[in-house]
Amino acid sequence: MEQNLFQIVYKVNHAGGSGSCFYLKNHDLFVTNYHVVEGFRQVALEDNAKNRYLADVVLVNPSLDIALLSGEGDFSALPLVDLASEEVTIGQKINVAGYPFGMPFTATEGTISSPKQLMEDSYYIQTDAAVNPGNSGGPMFNQQGKIVAITTSKLTNADNMGFGIPIASLRTLLEQIESLDRKNFHIQCNSCEEFISDEEEYCPCCGEKLPENIFQQRGLTELAAYCEKAIEKIGINPVLARVGYESWVFHKGSSEIRMFVFQRSYLFCTSPLNILPKKNLEPVLTYLLSAQDIKPYQLGLDGNQIYLSYRIHISDIFSDHAEEIQKNITNMAFKADEMDNYLADTFGCEFSEYAKKDAI
Repeated sequence: MEQNLFQIVYKVNHAGGSGSCFYLKNHDLFVTNYHVVEGFRQVALEDNAKNRYLADVVLVNPSLDIALLSGEGDFSALPLVDLASEEVTIGQKINVAGYPFGMPFTATEGTISSPKQLMEDSYYIQTDAAVNPGNSGGPMFNQQGKIVAITTSKLTNADNMGFGIPIASLRTLLEQIESLDRKNFHIQCNSCEEFISDEEEYCPCCGEKLPENIFQQRGLTELAAYCEKAIEKIGINPVLARVGYESWVFHKGSSEIRMFVFQRSYLFCTSPLNILPKKNLEPVLTYLLSAQDIKPYQLGLDGNQIYLSYRIHISDIFSDHAEEIQKNITNMAFKADEMDNYLADTFGCEFSEYAKKDAI
């Protein structure tokens, strides 16, 4: 696999889930599916080293199922990858790159089953390469490392059937964006291709009815808003922490912090701190069982992985204890960042594989 493609494919995270995208150096923009970012104006981009960057959704075309994102960061070191100019053919080898099910970067190989499959009044490239939820928005590329399509999911529960938006559709869109104001959100009219930034029901240029609720943004639940206030107090932009519905993952120093709702009854905050040493276990196990300086948090083990955790019943969040609980959520991140260093220095425990290596 071309290492260039490994570097330009990012994960897209937001409060609704995750997808994939890829970077176009010539335009300093990321490309994904419209349905990946639908309802969001700002998302987080994540590379395979777990570095995250804010990105604004600057243009969507629902008919093409394409969205363009402008990332807040310096991406000049990323390589240039070409868009294929030649059409694909039946039997041609291709690869699908992305983050299926939110997992780390994956590339799967397959062949073109149909270069021009008509579905819902649009043509798609069909392949037998594995395409799963989370791959949407990532690239399909040929043996020469050129992008031939944008992966999209059109059918569920279908084996050996993946689909991609032909790269010609993206190329046509890119030819029109020279004057695009990247500070604002736009939709492109499917009829006259006008860019529209003001909320309208009909295209002001040609009168075409725009998709219903196209300008509507997805809101947060009361619980999510509560949790994100705690994250803000840690000094982290909550948008960068979102990994799904009422779910967050972020790093405070070297420690990874996970927050999620369990069975609609509990909010869990947990951090995989360190790995048990291979020898001389008694001192560290004694400490884990007797530590008194970590309340209201708990230390626990899963195999050889040491965890720091905090569990809250959701009903308590909406009680007189709400402020105290929110403060405890914030402080847990600082405690985890302190604890992993303590366990490493005192007992020789290795840092977790989930730790951010450059912050150790």
